[in-house]
Amino acid sequence: MLSVPPLAAGRIARFWAPLAATWLMMAAEGPFIAALIARLPEPKLNLAAWGVAIAFAMLIEAPVIMMMSAATALVRDRQSLGALRRFSLALNGGVTAVMLLLLVPPVFSFVARSLLGLPEDVTRLALRATALLLPWPAAIGYRRFYQGVLIRRGQTRRVAYGTVTRLAGMAATALAAYAVAAWPGAAVGALALSAGVVLEAAATRLWAACAVREVAASEPAPGGQPLGPAAIARFYLPLALTSILTIGVHPLVTFLVAHSRMALESLAVLPVVTGFAFVFRSAGLAFQETCIALVGDDGSGRKPLASFGTLLAVASAGGLALVAFTPLSRLWLGGVAGLRPELASFAIAPLRLLALLPALEVLVSFQRALLVLARRTPPITWATAIEVSGIALLIWAATSWLGLVGAVAAAAAMLVGRLGAALVLCRAAAGGCRGEPTAPVLAVR
Repeated sequence: MLSVPPLAAGRIARFWAPLAATWLMMAAEGPFIAALIARLPEPKLNLAAWGVAIAFAMLIEAPVIMMMSAATALVRDRQSLGALRRFSLALNGGVTAVMLLLLVPPVFSFVARSLLGLPEDVTRLALRATALLLPWPAAIGYRRFYQGVLIRRGQTRRVAYGTVTRLAGMAATALAAYAVAAWPGAAVGALALSAGVVLEAAATRLWAACAVREVAASEPAPGGQPLGPAAIARFYLPLALTSILTIGVHPLVTFLVAHSRMALESLAVLPVVTGFAFVFRSAGLAFQETCIALVGDDGSGRKPLASFGTLLAVASAGGLALVAFTPLSRLWLGGVAGLRPELASFAIAPLRLLALLPALEVLVSFQRALLVLARRTPPITWATAIEVSGIALLIWAATSWLGLVGAVAAAAAMLVGRLGAALVLCRAAAGGCRGEPTAPVLAVR
């Protein structure tokens, strides 16, 4: 772990900014692809199919998402590097196998038609798009491991360089397919996204080469306990479950919204709305690894990080609210995102409901970082389970009892669910909030 006392706001900002830029660049993918699909034939069907395909891919990749946090916290010498790398590769193989199973036509048809109740046209388009996303989960897991190594070594700019490669590859593929291929919009989006993440994984490995050599040259501390598979599993399993539950929200929301009033319109606008909200959430998402790296073994960086996080929360939530509650909302939804006028109007209400979500993202990231450093990962899972359960219950109640349209019910439930998780995490991390020393993560056994 980096130890940087005294920890000034400028130093935090320099460390955080490349990570935030990385998340921001990734956040731009969703609106870009949605806008491209919206300009291709049959936009409503293809936007709905794209939303379904990306929900499946994100759910399957969930177990590898926290690998960046794990590598940031645990990779400190040759032995821990090798142990966590082997664990990561095995995990990548497992998620790819699950993706292949889903792509078996009878399996996909059962999930899409019988469980989600999707129309035949949407199911057909979603199957093709999901097949094109096959490389996605393993590529994500591979690059997140090496991104964690870079973050631990303080080389956050190189993380951003890899993401620039991803965006360039994605955009070039998308525009080429848009210009020369007679493919449905959902397939164009999936091909572009897969090309981008594969290029990013290769670029990140290249940028991490020096950091890997430095770590591989480091001998374990004398008398230290080697990091074995059992220790990694105990540390990582709650984090993986957290990601599964978090990303499981997307197919869960898709399932519930598919059975709501104005279901097709809701499925079409939700990827656009949540993708735009993700742009502002990126500041908070980058904050988790920043805190893990900079808090320090003695917790001396906690107060400066909390102050910095407060500024992030206000700025990110304020930025989204500025768009959602002004005429800029129609300019974005109709002009930039390319939604038809009726869909743009339909998307305004759910966008406004998500205005506070970026601030809650910052708070949750800070709380999770404290718990990871204290090696208390199970409360993270419990908080996420409460959030997901709350979202499901609220969407069901809002659509069944109150008769709300699916997109509005989903946005309200996401906000309330995340607030519930933040309250649970605040209680679990109460010791860290009082300024008590955090257990050094290097002591993981």
